[in-house]
Amino acid sequence: MQRITSLRMEHITKRFPGTLACDDITLTVGEGEILALVGENGAGKTTLMNILMGLYQSDEGRILINGEEVRFKNPNDAFSAGLGMVHQQYMLIANMTVLENIALGYKAAWSPLKLDLAKVRARIIEISQKYGLSVDPDAFIWQLSVGEQQRVELVKTLCLGARFLILDEPTSALTPQETDELIVLLRRMKSELSIIFISHKLQEVKNLCDKLLILRHGAVVYHGSTVDHSMADIAALMTGHEVELPINEEEACTGAVVLDIKDLHVRSDRGFLALDGFNLSIRCGEIVGLAGVSGNGQRELAEAINGLRRVETGEILFYGEDIANKNPHHIIESGMGYIPEERNIEGIVPSFSLKENLILKDTERDEFAHHHFLKQKAIEANATNLRVKFDIRSPNTSVAAGSLSGGNIQKVILAREISRKPKFLLAVYPIRGLDLGAAEFIHHQLLEKRREGIGILLISEELDEILDLCDRVAVIFKGKIQQVLERKDANRRKLGILMAGVSDDQTL
Repeated sequence: MQRITSLRMEHITKRFPGTLACDDITLTVGEGEILALVGENGAGKTTLMNILMGLYQSDEGRILINGEEVRFKNPNDAFSAGLGMVHQQYMLIANMTVLENIALGYKAAWSPLKLDLAKVRARIIEISQKYGLSVDPDAFIWQLSVGEQQRVELVKTLCLGARFLILDEPTSALTPQETDELIVLLRRMKSELSIIFISHKLQEVKNLCDKLLILRHGAVVYHGSTVDHSMADIAALMTGHEVELPINEEEACTGAVVLDIKDLHVRSDRGFLALDGFNLSIRCGEIVGLAGVSGNGQRELAEAINGLRRVETGEILFYGEDIANKNPHHIIESGMGYIPEERNIEGIVPSFSLKENLILKDTERDEFAHHHFLKQKAIEANATNLRVKFDIRSPNTSVAAGSLSGGNIQKVILAREISRKPKFLLAVYPIRGLDLGAAEFIHHQLLEKRREGIGILLISEELDEILDLCDRVAVIFKGKIQQVLERKDANRRKLGILMAGVSDDQTL
């Protein structure tokens, strides 16, 4: 395959009904360069890259590779030209294995008579070892955590022979250590290919990228060298105002325990104990952060608390009632708020409208229904209010929720859960995929709920988020709590060591 020495998109314009997604955008990426593409949720980043990959067709503009104009009618055309994209919303088939997913696109293993899975397996092992991306070829996608699925996407793209990489929020599901490793990997890969790196994490942008393209409301507001702007400057250009993430500086909470998890044992989808004697308690009016590498039982814990996964043994005491193995409806009615990890699968019904998704848990409430008939005016008024309050960017409230950008889908879920005035909030990666402006707003909301006396369990791999917001930090490793630290005793180094499974005693 010919090496891609330059890629240029000129005057790209794309319109959707009621929305100008891309407004006369031009970008250039040279050989061995890493271009950061940043902007708020809904700024047009993913749409622009979907045009580059042949998923969408632009209304105006053209694409040039090595100086020659190209037209991609579909992703296969883009793959054939050497482009590969790791999407923010994974393009994997859940009920197939890693091996089978990668085999679907690995044409070198196909012949008229058979599919050579051994050849696919060898290719996966080769790429995994070359780049240090550990994946299990025989694992089903539905068995994997979000972070593990993201690694599969990257391995798949590299296996298919990509010579130009587009990475859409590649570190959103990675731990700080994994993120550092990925950045080192991408720096090494610069000698082999060029990269477009989409991220809201500006420290990564500064550490990794040579050039920077900033979008706001679908238009370019800056295109130039990364070193010319500080992180604060970039955030201000993205949002149109200065951004400052809030910090929890309140006194430690001494309220009553509202969620008390005792000796919890829960099995994973693969049958082993994902939670093996898990213990944790949260008081009213405090935020407890659960830090850990993806795949150490966080998903199973969240699902067990919300009645979505069977508990083998142990108790989940919620305001004194054991809700272990209670059905989700009962737990919702008890006052549990839940921001799930899988926003597109568990958080919304993609085909339902924005306004319908905002009342998914409240269709029986008198405010929105009368004798089982929905009150459309009240539902519309509720959606209009929350759309403005949470800055959900959509043409209207009747648009399908699944058509929104990833960050705006997250805002829909947050708006619904917070507006329901829960007695407790379980937030799993609440700012994953959100821009700094949205993260600032969400963090203010969480701290406000804390001040209202609501207990919050914050599951996150963003150590800055945990250190900024939490009163206490619990570190999980292989389904057990390694240690619970007070805010004053927690720091990035200590949390990173505990997340790796090393106890305090071992570091002495």
